[in-house]
Amino acid sequence: MIATDVSKLIDLARNRSAEGRSALVSAIGDLIEDDRQFSAQELALMNDILKKLINDVARPIRKALAVKLAHTKSAPAEVIEILANDEIDVSAAILQHSELLTDRALIDIIRKRTREHRLAIAMRKHVSNGVSDALVEPQEPDVIKRLLENHGAEISQATLAYLVDQSTTVDEFQEPLLRRHDLSADLAKRMYVHVSAGLRDFILAHYNVDRAELDATLAQVTTEALESATAENHVDAAQALADKLAQRQELTHDLVVQTLRRGEVPLFEAMMSQLTTLPQELACRLMYEEEADGFVIAARVSGFDRSTFTTLFLLLQRIHPRGAADDPQQLRRGLELFDRLRPETARKVAARYMVNPEFLRALRQRPRAVS
Repeated sequence: MIATDVSKLIDLARNRSAEGRSALVSAIGDLIEDDRQFSAQELALMNDILKKLINDVARPIRKALAVKLAHTKSAPAEVIEILANDEIDVSAAILQHSELLTDRALIDIIRKRTREHRLAIAMRKHVSNGVSDALVEPQEPDVIKRLLENHGAEISQATLAYLVDQSTTVDEFQEPLLRRHDLSADLAKRMYVHVSAGLRDFILAHYNVDRAELDATLAQVTTEALESATAENHVDAAQALADKLAQRQELTHDLVVQTLRRGEVPLFEAMMSQLTTLPQELACRLMYEEEADGFVIAARVSGFDRSTFTTLFLLLQRIHPRGAADDPQQLRRGLELFDRLRPETARKVAARYMVNPEFLRALRQRPRAVS
């Protein structure tokens, strides 16, 4: 029971001196910052005391209190809202970090407080669609740019479409829009087209170049950039799906085989990254080595049986043939190594490969090292 602590707070509240106020803030901060579990009655009492005191203390004291409460999950919600609506030097920490602020409270602050308050909210670790829409409504370029740069912010496709249109006249929106992974392919195409058109106008206005040749070059660059962005988004989506499957313990060997059989290579690579516990780039380098050694190691680390290894090996040959793909003995050599290589040894080799990718090359020169 915190009755003793509350009694001390009341005594401190009666002390109007600067020292008393400092002691009060320290006591409140220490009490709540520990994320102690309060009963509903205790929390209501704390809330009532803080609400009565908070407007009577100087701004530096309120700021110190806000910093203490910004990361706690047990502070009274009403007090958090009061601090969030304070002057920006007081409220900044709460607006950026407090998980106790509801979307309703954030939207209310966005509509009633200052641009600086909106900038702070745009930097939150997570911003919902509704809050993002509210941040865009005042049409403040610096707030919108900060929101676009925040990849923890959810932004609806309708709002992104509006911002893509705005980017034709607001240049600072263009780069953060193109970097967003939630930008649809259609919107990305619109972005690349009008960015290229603007670049074309600038070049023609300032340089003596062949118009037809410039148009052809820009068209090619635009197409390549769009294809690259689309492929990158596909890879990110595949990794997210593989992560989710692993978390749910649904990433089975049969699912890996089915995925590769369907030709979903980015998802297959993301799954192998999960199973081998290697970064995806290294997992791919391991699997796609010219010889079969790398994929044998990846298969052993992933716990595949001999039949699954054989199926995946043959499927992978069709999709990503190695230098010796036409060698009928390649599968036989792969199976021989698979039979000789113990899973624990494969894990050690994979771990060493993560430190030095050239390790496999040395192993090929000394095949007994992995047997």
